[in-house]
Amino acid sequence: MPADALNDELTEIWRRVTNELRAALPPSTFKLWIAPLRATSIRGSSLCVEAPGGKDSWIRRRYAALLNDALRRQVDGLREVLVVRGGAEPAPKSGWTSAVESLPVDPRHTFERFVIGDGNRVAHAAALAVAELPGEAYNPLFLHGPPGLGKTHLVGAIANYLKRHRPDLNLHYTTAERFTTEFVAALRKDGPDRFKERYRALDALLIDDVQALEGKERTQEEFVHTFNALHATGKQIVLSSDRPPEALARLAERLRDRFQWGLSTALGPPDLRTRTAVLWRLAIDAPIPPPEPLAIRELASHATDNVRKLEGAMTRVAAYSSVLGQPVTPGLVREALSLANGPDPAARSSHAPGVGPIQDAVCSAVGISREDLLSTKRTARVCQARQVAIYLARELTTLSVAQIAREFDRDHSTVLHAIRATESRLGPDSKTTVILARARGLLQSNPTNLPTHTPSTASPPPPSTAASPAVTP
Repeated sequence: MPADALNDELTEIWRRVTNELRAALPPSTFKLWIAPLRATSIRGSSLCVEAPGGKDSWIRRRYAALLNDALRRQVDGLREVLVVRGGAEPAPKSGWTSAVESLPVDPRHTFERFVIGDGNRVAHAAALAVAELPGEAYNPLFLHGPPGLGKTHLVGAIANYLKRHRPDLNLHYTTAERFTTEFVAALRKDGPDRFKERYRALDALLIDDVQALEGKERTQEEFVHTFNALHATGKQIVLSSDRPPEALARLAERLRDRFQWGLSTALGPPDLRTRTAVLWRLAIDAPIPPPEPLAIRELASHATDNVRKLEGAMTRVAAYSSVLGQPVTPGLVREALSLANGPDPAARSSHAPGVGPIQDAVCSAVGISREDLLSTKRTARVCQARQVAIYLARELTTLSVAQIAREFDRDHSTVLHAIRATESRLGPDSKTTVILARARGLLQSNPTNLPTHTPSTASPPPPSTAASPAVTP
């Protein structure tokens, strides 16, 4: 058959099939998944069509039966639609970007590194099921629980798994705070229609700390429409929050209702066995000889609230062990934690410092003013002090990441970066560890009435040898 005649026949066959599907599918689904397909050839009883942009695997899984049924009804002798991968989709129009930019995912956030216990077993299993079968297992998946229990780890593990095993999916990982910022920026620059196009072309949307949407009515309105569009077309949605949906009182009722359409599951505090397993994993990465088993158990019995506090306690013990040149024993654990926590943990928790005293303590330890700390200055000294203060605020207070961001006049992603950057620089002899020790000492001596430090060109004074062992940065 001449090429022109074959092309005409393919065009007519595909037109009849797509006309039937157009009437059977929602307009948004047809536009996103079926309209871009192009018939290319006939192989025996099969019609071959190309899917642009790596959409072929998703279309085969979700719409193969519909395509085959429509083809059989419209054309005698053809039984199956073969969807194959074609070239990339046409480039977007100049002047705007067709895709939203995801936050970087911590490479340590994997299912392999997640320690499973009674408090998080269901959440872990649900997250793994979603990663293996996006859009089919639980949609949406809503993870909730207090800070430091592993919600961000599980959301990041889903993102990392999908990036490795399903690179064809258009995945977006962000925070509710960043979603709001992107929405406001889009309204000013591109308009709401461009924002909708970017988000509704996603295959998987993962949003951390969704409680930050509270009180933002216009952003909530747009998120409802985005949620509806993605859910209706089988796209995977994963959300995390510090509270269950029903406790997000300042969130629109219809949004709270949608959060419970799939699976809502809580992460609870780690029990002693889980804390011990976490500490053994941390000990493997710590720059110290393997601790005694009794020392690990002693450490697990002191830091009981969440995994983040476990990490902080392990870092302090490792630093103390390195400075003194002593192995990690139960006695050394008790000594190191008593220096950091004070003699009466119950009294200490009832008089926990606020963000202001923490900022002042770090400023005094580094030798800068609070005005510099909260300014836009980006010198190495100011940046390090700001990151340490954010890290301490996260460790010593019960504030959420969004609340800490407001205290420092920063956004959510900046706070997360500061915490991770500080954690990466912690070490027995690092300058960051020294600054943390000085600030904690100041807070311990006077947690609520610290003087605001005035700017000085001189280097900050060394830590008192009477208060703690000398550490050379």
